Amino acid sequence: MNDIGLKNLATMIYDRCGIDYLKNLKSLNTKISQRIKELELSTWEYCGYLRVEKEEWDKLIELITINETYFFREENLLKEFKETILPQYGGRTKDNPLRIWCAASSTGEEPYTLSMLIEESKLFGHGAVEIIASDINKKVVKKAESGCYSKKSFSFRKTPSEMLNKYFIHKDEEYEVIPVVRNRVKFKNLNMLDPKIEEEVGRVDIIFCRNVLIYFDVDTIKNLSQSFYNLLKDKGYLFLGHAETISGMNSGFNAIYTDSTFYYRKEEEL
Repeated sequence: MNDIGLKNLATMIYDRCGIDYLKNLKSLNTKISQRIKELELSTWEYCGYLRVEKEEWDKLIELITINETYFFREENLLKEFKETILPQYGGRTKDNPLRIWCAASSTGEEPYTLSMLIEESKLFGHGAVEIIASDINKKVVKKAESGCYSKKSFSFRKTPSEMLNKYFIHKDEEYEVIPVVRNRVKFKNLNMLDPKIEEEVGRVDIIFCRNVLIYFDVDTIKNLSQSFYNLLKDKGYLFLGHAETISGMNSGFNAIYTDSTFYYRKEEEL
């Protein structure tokens, strides 16, 4: 294992997308070793290759990102979203829609789940909700846009049978998300650390960024929380994973705790 080359590569990855492999070079080596072998390059040479062949970043990001997800993940949080948060926006219309950003949406299970819950709430008319779903990995964005999932996929491990029958078209080997749910979601290939992310996403009412911050260091998390703060409208909500927190970072968010979950609300701007 070429530590010098790996450290250089880890630094390049950190600078580009905030994922921190600097303290876990062995894991990085495992993820990229086959690709390095295919190209017949050393790790050091691969760093130079990335600088010349910009499209190689797409392949590298596929290798180093973790895209494990499933429909109806974290039931208690989703219940809070449906029963407590959504009613606060029930008056929204097509001219002033509820806007939700699912950052790091992977293969689409999370934004489609939210869209199903919105449909279940019966609080919103046509066009009254917009869900922006983004991921840095182009391959998973393409998969998400298809709205099709293998019947053998772990994506359905927590999906209630009534929701499966109501919101999916049953095909031979796949389930396809029905149009009314799909049409509410717009997928984008975005890097959350892009300085122009606020222009790409626009102001939103709610942000979901679950099980992502665990891969970032403290400085990156602080930068992201500031970006989330800037993107959210006053009294907007931020949902993180159950193992993630931005408490104590002077982020401008108030933590809201319930008996079964927690999330954050943006304080009003002065």
